Amino acid sequence: MLPDAIDLKGARPKADPSSFPPAVDALPPSLENLVAPPPLALPDVPSQVRIHELRPLTLTEAIQLAEVNSPTLKAAASQVDQAKSSLRAAVAAWYPTIDLSASGLPEYFASYSYRNPDFVTTDPLTGNPNNELYGREWRVNGSLQFSWDLINPARVPQIAAARDRFERAGDSYLIALRDLRLEVQTAYFALQQVDEGVRIGQDSVKASLVSYRDARARFNAGVNTKLEVLEAETQLARDRNILTTNLRDQDTQRRNLASLLDLPQDVTPTAATPSSPLGLWEPSLQESIIAAYNYSEELDQLILDISINNSQANASLAAVQPVLRFVNSTSVSRTEGQNGQTSLGDIDMGDFTYGVQNSTALTASWRLFDGGRARAEYRRSKQAAEESRLNFARTRDQIRLQVERSFFGLRAAIQSIDTTATEVLSSQESLRLSQLRVQAGVGVQREVVNSQRDLTQAELKYARAINDYNTNLATLQRRTGLDALIACNAVSLPGTKPEPDQEPIPIEPRPLKTACPSVATGGSSVNQTNDSPVQPPW
Repeated sequence: MLPDAIDLKGARPKADPSSFPPAVDALPPSLENLVAPPPLALPDVPSQVRIHELRPLTLTEAIQLAEVNSPTLKAAASQVDQAKSSLRAAVAAWYPTIDLSASGLPEYFASYSYRNPDFVTTDPLTGNPNNELYGREWRVNGSLQFSWDLINPARVPQIAAARDRFERAGDSYLIALRDLRLEVQTAYFALQQVDEGVRIGQDSVKASLVSYRDARARFNAGVNTKLEVLEAETQLARDRNILTTNLRDQDTQRRNLASLLDLPQDVTPTAATPSSPLGLWEPSLQESIIAAYNYSEELDQLILDISINNSQANASLAAVQPVLRFVNSTSVSRTEGQNGQTSLGDIDMGDFTYGVQNSTALTASWRLFDGGRARAEYRRSKQAAEESRLNFARTRDQIRLQVERSFFGLRAAIQSIDTTATEVLSSQESLRLSQLRVQAGVGVQREVVNSQRDLTQAELKYARAINDYNTNLATLQRRTGLDALIACNAVSLPGTKPEPDQEPIPIEPRPLKTACPSVATGGSSVNQTNDSPVQPPW
């Protein structure tokens, strides 16, 4: 029988930041000019968003920039601070409250009253009836109340729920940090792949140009057919399309990485290093799954949700439980003037009175009947706790599936790297032999075209295999927290571009055609701006 998660992790698991490298809080001097713009900054002219710098970045530098600049990570840190403030507010329920109030600072009071003369007595001195009375006073009243809940059943569960929310916010921050690092790594690997695709496309276009010129030269010399020229021209068009696609993807991936790093609006990042396998994954599948269960804050959050809902259930029942409160009230009053005089002239403002009153009491309140509201809220919270238990089971299965998927993908990528490396080497040799056969007059241009196409596709598959390997490796590190990799001593293919055996073939620029020829009429044309850092080399 499997052990219970609460018995393994505790009813209120706490995040352990020491198990994971913390986020950097400052950029090194070389990256200080790439600090994120202010949160509310908004460009309003085109020059502010025009790219002025292509900045090469390593993977380590990209992660540092993301940790310092990312608004998502900053928002997660702000939520931790908010939860801490909420916890401090809940703890304040243990302390007494002191209230100061005043009804007049000061208050001026004037009065006049008139009564039926038939029902009043007359003044024995003047003989006039006392049916008109006047009053005028200055009053100051203040009170100070000290109140302390000696017994409050809602206090403890509310503090417990606030504490669990604070722990949950800390888990959310760690999850955001780890997800951010994985997103940056994935975006960087994708950029490395399209960079490799651009290089492959450029080499393919150059090789296809050579084949096309050779085929046309042999056709003009009468030793070749028009079909071979068309085949070479078709392959050149294919390679140009591959290069165009990869240039588009390169621009897209660069801006995707810039968005994750929240770079200044006029800076576009580039990959400073070529793609290569990061290392070897040593743990087994079973060890990886258990490490993911122990490392996952998503599971800790669901356990905390259970605790939060149970605390809220107890707080709901407190609404129909007695509350005992100690109250001490002190009031001070002072009046100047007189009230009840028969004329305004008889009022002496020098007359004053003042008084001090103090009362101490124990007060109790108990709601005996609320229509079943408290009990219903209790049941709702308990049902939410049961939902969190079910979500725990679903998340547990998802975590295992993610680890298994990445592990299987990593294993397939290892095999793919080996097979595609062999395919690249074989295609290179096949292309060399087919070119020699054509030069010797025993081969046809179709062999060169097929070999060139096979080489291009093999190199693209090799670059894709390395990207899949690194992405699955980074995902395993994110899910399991295991980062001890075995360094790769050698790779099947070099990570840098080899030096060509011949002089580079100049590629003449060609105008960019419009996508809608029927729309481009008169003197209209498609203008190519200088905003794009890389121009198509044809």
